[in-house]
Amino acid sequence: MISVFIVFAIFILFYVNKMTNSLCIQKEIPEERQHKVFRTINVLITILLISSYLEILYT
Repeated sequence: MISVFIVFAIFILFYVNKMTNSLCIQKEIPEERQHKVFRTINVLITILLISSYLEILYT
C-alpha cells in the first residue's frame, strides 16, 4: 500500500512542479523569487500528501 502511495505522491509532486513552472513563466516571476514559490508550494503539497496518507491509513 505504501509503495503505491509513494508512486502516486511522486507523480503529484512532479505535476504540481510542472504547473508551478508554468505559473512562474506566465506571471513573469523573477528568478530570485521563483525558488521561494517552489519551496512554499512543495512544502504545502507534501503536508497535504502526508495528511492524506495518514487519513487513509487510520480510516
